[in-house]
Amino acid sequence: SLFVRILLQNIVKIPMRYCDFPKISHGILHDEKKYEAFSPVLSGNVFYYSCEYNFVSPTNSFWTRITCTDAGWSPTPKCLRLCFFPFVENGNSTSSGQTHLQGDIVQVVCNEGYSLQNNQNTIECTEEGWSIPPKCVSTTGKCGPPPPIDNGDITSFPLPQYPPSSSIEYQCQSLYKMEGSKNITCRNGEWSDPPKCLRKYFILIDNFSSCLLIPYIPFSTQPCHFLYMYELFNNILVFFSDACVTSEEIMEKHNITLKWREFGKIYIQSGDYVEFKCKFRHKPAKTSPPLRTMCIDGHIDYPTCSKKRSWFSG
Repeated sequence: SLFVRILLQNIVKIPMRYCDFPKISHGILHDEKKYEAFSPVLSGNVFYYSCEYNFVSPTNSFWTRITCTDAGWSPTPKCLRLCFFPFVENGNSTSSGQTHLQGDIVQVVCNEGYSLQNNQNTIECTEEGWSIPPKCVSTTGKCGPPPPIDNGDITSFPLPQYPPSSSIEYQCQSLYKMEGSKNITCRNGEWSDPPKCLRKYFILIDNFSSCLLIPYIPFSTQPCHFLYMYELFNNILVFFSDACVTSEEIMEKHNITLKWREFGKIYIQSGDYVEFKCKFRHKPAKTSPPLRTMCIDGHIDYPTCSKKRSWFSG
């Protein structure tokens, strides 16, 4: 036992052996903080370690036992990367769909006219993942059909192949806005990243009799016109999804009304201001936000008004 070993060392004067406190990349010791105070570690001590997600010990155990010996830690504590190998684009491999261990080398066969990066035919599982992307790219520099996107499409008829430096334009469906460049380019057999089409509007009003918002512009060519309207789409008024909608219930609770109208609700674009006023015989509370406040990503910081003190109250 460790106690007997220490006793014999003291009697026979055998020099005591130590191990450096184990520092394991991508791993953690059981009760590490408890044992770190005893660094360095006396020979004969036993520790257990586990590995981070996507890493395993050589024994593939959740907790792996290591012992401090005269020659150092046994076995050497380490965590090895796990690499999942996908199905190869424009090629194939017997490893597709399998998980490999750090140090494994995988053979890839590319289709005619395609090769791996740098004309390699193998990929290695490293600590950071696969040494090169596991996909075959065109050696001619040509690209296949442009990648599809949700809620959008290209503006031209798709071709089976595109020569190098070709450019394709995308457009989004109605009520969607584009994020990123609308054009992609074929470079070294690959398309640049396509844009995304994100939801732009949501429908709030579909009846023109509801168009009572202020400010009103007389003699407008539209049935009604207001500061907060964004687009007339198929005879339906639509607004940005990050717009604010004033709440009559919250305004009642805060003793305020809209400055330009007593009742109803209005819709405000994010970044625009809305003005309130205190109810009759009320004044802004000391800690209240300003009566003129901004809509920020669908949120309004409502001001608060408190009742004025009456000269006739007791």
